[in-house]
Parts: sequence; C-alpha cells; structure tokens
Amino acid sequence: MKSQDTPFEGGPMDGRVLPVLLGMTGHPPKTYRIPVPDPHGGPPTVLVYRRVPRGQSRRPGLAQGWKYAYDPEAKPGGKIKWPWSKPDATPTGKPGDADG
Repeated sequence: MKSQDTPFEGGPMDGRVLPVLLGMTGHPPKTYRIPVPDPHGGPPTVLVYRRVPRGQSRRPGLAQGWKYAYDPEAKPGGKIKWPWSKPDATPTGKPGDADG
C-alpha cells in the first residue's frame, strides 16, 4: 500500500507530518481520528482531523495535495451510516399505533 507524508494543522498535532495510507483513489481518508489514552485510565480522548486541500495548482479545480486540519467540534464516533442501511430498531409503540 502507498502512503504519503501529510501535514497536520491545529490542535495537539500542529506542525507534525505523519505518513498516512492512501486509498484506492490515491487520496488520504477524509477524516483522521487519533485516540489519545487518558493518563488516569479513563476512556481515551479522540482527536478528529479533516482533510483539506493544501493549495491550488495552476489548473482550476485540482488540489496540490492534502493536509489535515483540526476539527474540535467533530463527534469522535466513526461509524458511517449508509443511506441504504436499515434504520435503528427502536420501537416506539404497538404495531398499528398511529401516535407512536
């Protein structure tokens, strides 16, 4: 598999460059999650970074490369919900109930 040295901006990883595995399209993943263990044994903190273009090339619409920007507002959960997947099974009432 190919990897690419990708810079990180913002948050605790600011200024670091890490090798990130590339997908089948040749791009790094859209989000990069880094679990940071809690020193007191609690649940780990998850840092979320989003892929953004590093700069524009001379040709419009093409990115010069990618970098990751810190997203402090992102949810740490990483499950993708596909539109064709089944909805959560949470019954709200009896079958045939109009009010739910």
